[in-house]
Amino acid sequence: MTHETQPNEAAAKVGTDGVADIPIAHNERVLSGLLGQTVFAACVLFTAMHLYALNVSPIETWTFRIIHVAGGLAVGFAITAAMTLDRSPGEVRINRVEWFALIPAVAAIGYAVFCTLYAWYMRETGTPPANWLVVHLSWSLAGATAIALVSSWIWRSSSRSIHWADAILIIASILVAAYLVLVLNRWRMAAGTPFAGQTEFMIAAVGVALIMELTRRVAGLALILITGVFLIYAFAGPYLPGLLEHRGYSFSRFFTYLYTDNGILGPTTAVSSTYIILFITFAAFLQASRVGDYFINFAFAAAGRARGGPAKVAVFASGLMGMINGTSAGNVVATGSLTIPLMKKVGYHPRSAGGIEAAASTGGQIVPPIMGAGAFIMAEITGIPYTEIAIAALIPAGLYFLSIYMMVDLEARRDGMLGMSKDELPVFRKMVKQAYLFLPIVILIGTLFMGYSVIRAGTLAMISAAVVSWFTPHWMGPRALLNALSLGARMAIPLIAVCACAGIIVGVISLTGVGARFASMLLGIADTSHLMALFFAMCISILLGMGMPTTAAYAVAASVVAPGLQQIGIPPLVAHFFVFYYAVLSAITPPVALAGYAAAAIANTDPLKTALTSFKFGLAAFIVPFMFFYSPALLMEGTWMQILRVVVTAGMGIYLLAAAVQGWFLNGAANLVQRVLLLAAALSMIAGGWMTDLVGLGIGGLVFLWQSASLKVKHKASV
Repeated sequence: MTHETQPNEAAAKVGTDGVADIPIAHNERVLSGLLGQTVFAACVLFTAMHLYALNVSPIETWTFRIIHVAGGLAVGFAITAAMTLDRSPGEVRINRVEWFALIPAVAAIGYAVFCTLYAWYMRETGTPPANWLVVHLSWSLAGATAIALVSSWIWRSSSRSIHWADAILIIASILVAAYLVLVLNRWRMAAGTPFAGQTEFMIAAVGVALIMELTRRVAGLALILITGVFLIYAFAGPYLPGLLEHRGYSFSRFFTYLYTDNGILGPTTAVSSTYIILFITFAAFLQASRVGDYFINFAFAAAGRARGGPAKVAVFASGLMGMINGTSAGNVVATGSLTIPLMKKVGYHPRSAGGIEAAASTGGQIVPPIMGAGAFIMAEITGIPYTEIAIAALIPAGLYFLSIYMMVDLEARRDGMLGMSKDELPVFRKMVKQAYLFLPIVILIGTLFMGYSVIRAGTLAMISAAVVSWFTPHWMGPRALLNALSLGARMAIPLIAVCACAGIIVGVISLTGVGARFASMLLGIADTSHLMALFFAMCISILLGMGMPTTAAYAVAASVVAPGLQQIGIPPLVAHFFVFYYAVLSAITPPVALAGYAAAAIANTDPLKTALTSFKFGLAAFIVPFMFFYSPALLMEGTWMQILRVVVTAGMGIYLLAAAVQGWFLNGAANLVQRVLLLAAALSMIAGGWMTDLVGLGIGGLVFLWQSASLKVKHKASV
């Protein structure tokens, strides 16, 4: 094992205790034989199709998004079904009751395939498909899908082949797209209007059901439950009072509306079909080329010997990987499997180790230039140029990671921790000689600010990740390139499903107008107090985001909360950054803190206590969004002197906040009263005004003098 591209020696030592170099697609199970090759080929083709369409031959927007969703569903069902197989030798065993489901389901899906092909043939020959044909198509497709969905919850395959129910779901996903793209030529004109008929309703309903089922498999029940609440609200609205009331909609109009660019095919799918698939594949190339390992090893070489070294490594490495990864919990598993055991080894309590990793991994999604795909959704929704969003995110991201770093350092000083020994770490001098492995990130940032499109910049960065691997022992040949494309699809499928499911919620909000009514309510609260309106918006954003991946959480919060903030006079950039931050922070906000729970599983400690600890380490981030409102200079809006002053005073406030939380200020412990004073000083410094800055400095100076006097008294007493 070499220090250049393999995990460092410390990682190898930890690996003997059960923690190895975990790939980003940490839940991958190796598939072999014909099934494995088929799934592998489907993943490669799915990713390659997107890269080709994005860079070489663009496809009409609606068609591309429909194909993207259908392909994601088909590949997703294939992967999730294959990963649950019992691969022990044996024959297919179908019990007697299961046959009563299998036979009608297979017959129905077969008839649906026949109707689709026949209707397509008629369309190609210039003859409109007969009405009976499309009616039979919709009914047979809906029937087969319903039987397959229920059967997939009850029975599992006992052989090496995918269960028949999952195979039907794969075919149904393809047929939905085939009907919308090949058979029906008026979807844009009819969908979401009174002209939509029963056939269109049933096809759209099948699509919605398939999206929700795949989301349940890859993201759990939290997002499904929230989506279910919105779907119920869409039909219960006429019977609800006050703010929630609306006139109600027919099934055909409602479900077809969801399958338009106001819902499933809207901004969330626009981003997942372009930026997310591209940058997730970029992350897969970093993984396959071992450039991602270099990032972690470089962090170990640079900070491993410092106080609490592994924790500081976790801060840097998780920030680097998290901005690309797209999910907080996924980043925790990708980097935390290495950093958490090492943090425990140098003296961090398991809860602290898990909390640090969860907070750092979550913060990676606010780090430009990629920001876990959140910046792309923001650019899509607001129309603000992507580069402007990335620049605006620099200072807040820096303050967030400065806060975690200070928390980590002060805890290490308070508990007398040391770093790792020299022989456990890679040689920094040799790591510096391989600094060219940072080239993909440098190319990405450089091309973006040279004016290249995001798609072109991401593609060039991805290609450069393969090229730089040729200068290492792990050069990427044709097989490695195909593996990276396959890995990209496996990593992207969960986010594709989540974005499509979030599109359902966005569609309900758009159709019912509940977002506009919520905005008017915020406006009423703001008449009393802007601070109260912001606090209320914060609570709603966190509540909407609990249990949801960041992309979905932000998409929903941007539809509900951001318009209200704009109505009370907050600029669009500030309003969307406000809700984006809290959508991200929902991953470390108890009681439903997915990143904290993932870290607790690795640290082998209590999940809720770990979530509370991660909340403590990320505390500064809960204050920063309020600073956007009171100090827009934090988002690079203002003169250079204003920006510099706010950065300096906010940085000092961050240190005071960390000292108050950790109970350690400068060179000594802080008692309870001193910690309260430090907290007051921190909030004053972070507020951003001249008067509050002076008050904060004054209180901080008072605590310093008090502490110095106490230390002198203790020194004399000891002498």
